[in-house]
Amino acid sequence: MKIDFRVYLLTDRKLCPGGEILETVERALDGGVRAVQLREKDLSGRELFRLAERMRKLTEGYGARLLINDRADVAMGVGADGVHLGVLSIPPREARRFLGPQAVIGCSAHNAEELREAEMGGADFVTFGPVYPTPSKRPFGPPVGIPALASACRTAGIPVFALGGVGPGNLEEVMRAGSFGIALISGIVAAADPRAAAAALTEYFAPGPGRVKAEREGAP
Repeated sequence: MKIDFRVYLLTDRKLCPGGEILETVERALDGGVRAVQLREKDLSGRELFRLAERMRKLTEGYGARLLINDRADVAMGVGADGVHLGVLSIPPREARRFLGPQAVIGCSAHNAEELREAEMGGADFVTFGPVYPTPSKRPFGPPVGIPALASACRTAGIPVFALGGVGPGNLEEVMRAGSFGIALISGIVAAADPRAAAAALTEYFAPGPGRVKAEREGAP
């Protein structure tokens, strides 16, 4: 599966200034985001399904990808593009068998071993981190830093998205390390203007004078 996005937005409705995640995601889509992971782990299955149905309609209107965190059943039920799996989730190959060969399967990785397992298991891409300090990834230990990210990007045979504390101020650094793209939560979801925050990131990947293109040396 060819990955056709560079900015990967993860949701957390608790971080939204107004608490309205659909409105926040719509603004991010207006700003150029074309891939969203619905990541609301505290919702019941029924609540998540209802939110996913609405999110699917929203992302379809923008031609954007929708992945559901960890719930292949919900992804299948709402016609999402795929799932994003954690290190304790079902293997990516099993998720693909359930969802079909066209499904987009992302996996989380926090070290080289987890990255290898995801790739060997059939993942289409991984998020790797946390690269920088970030509240959402504290349970996974201290930041891995740029050297570990660069090593992961060199050895991976699938796209690697830098995750954790990534924003306009360090975007160039993670891309020079070889990242295919970036994944983030609060940098857009918690922003006062999600559209502007998204545009500041997505415009980086748009070809044009003065821009550093994503297809740089060392990027997959």
